[in-house]
Amino acid sequence: MIRGIRPLLRGSTYTGALLAYGGALASLPLLPLAAAPALLWRTAPYAVQLVLTLLVWAVLVGALGLARTTRRVLVGAVRRLLGVPLPDPAAGRAGADRRRTPAWLLLHVGLGWVGALVSGVLLIAGVSLPGGWLDGSAQLSLFGWSARLADGGWSWPVAVGCVLLALAGCAAVTGVLRWAAPLLLGPSTAERRAQAAERERLLAERNRLAHELHDSIGHTLTAATIQAAVAGEVLSADPAAARAAMRSIEESTRAALEDLDYVLGALREEEPGTAPARTLADLPELLERLRHAGAVVEPELTGDPAQLRGTPSRAAYRILQEGLTNALRHGVGGPIALRVAVAADAVELRIVNRTGPGSAAGRFPSSGRGLPGLAERVRLLHGEFESGPDGPERWRLAVRLPVRSST
Repeated sequence: MIRGIRPLLRGSTYTGALLAYGGALASLPLLPLAAAPALLWRTAPYAVQLVLTLLVWAVLVGALGLARTTRRVLVGAVRRLLGVPLPDPAAGRAGADRRRTPAWLLLHVGLGWVGALVSGVLLIAGVSLPGGWLDGSAQLSLFGWSARLADGGWSWPVAVGCVLLALAGCAAVTGVLRWAAPLLLGPSTAERRAQAAERERLLAERNRLAHELHDSIGHTLTAATIQAAVAGEVLSADPAAARAAMRSIEESTRAALEDLDYVLGALREEEPGTAPARTLADLPELLERLRHAGAVVEPELTGDPAQLRGTPSRAAYRILQEGLTNALRHGVGGPIALRVAVAADAVELRIVNRTGPGSAAGRFPSSGRGLPGLAERVRLLHGEFESGPDGPERWRLAVRLPVRSST
């Protein structure tokens, strides 16, 4: 019993009923237009005129739902007065959505009129019946219809029952609207698919940005730290080398700040600037920064990197950046063998470096996401990825990217 009374004590029950009754009142200006065909057909029976008026009225009410603004207004009102968490309508709607909004308006207005009439009659009965209790009789008259209670003492219980039924009618109207709102005003199947695709696209974009940030900032911090150590060691003996190392730190950190500014702008959903588009053509600059950090790189280049464009070129640069940073971080000195082969159908990348005790890994702890991130990047481009020992105290990274995946 308490569970049945609980809806009558909620404010949302009556705000929902107010929404329904407001919709009924808002449809009144359409009544004169709906009655015009019946007034022109004066020879028709009264019942036919009444049915014709109601049908034209329903058509006019439903036609209001074809406007895109109507759906947005209704969704906002339902969210506020019914407490139903509906998302904003999509920019483009299919034909099914255009049919669902008129269906909601017809249900909304119909429930509003029925609920208003039933609840109004019951409230009038509940208020007027106790007036006859003082003279020992109770009579209710409404629209030419009257009813008298044999015993006026029953007027109070009947009045309370009428008021409770009126409140229950409000709860019923609100319950039906709350049930129908997600079906008629909520996202359609096509909209839900579009929203899921958009969420997937945003997630993929954020993952890509995380990879870009990891590759760029991780490389810059590793190289800058090593370059700063080199500059400190040769500052007195070779000032020119120290100045060159400091210039390299400045250039690499400036490039990393550009990457960071772009990523943070995208994550804040602002309008970011032009995305840093470093490609395989920027490989000489990357190798120069590594040389300033003290690395000895022995490159073997085949083909023209400038001819490789689009996604494979950008991905190849980031893969080499991460692979060379790992070689610098985990290597124990000695040359880093680098091979880049650009062909018409694919680009092949290969990095081999020495490993073992005495590497710089302790000074530059790794997050452990570098190689898995590279493997995922290569997999998304339908490429081939290999990483692992290459003989005693040697580590090899080999990647093959198909050029046909360029965008």
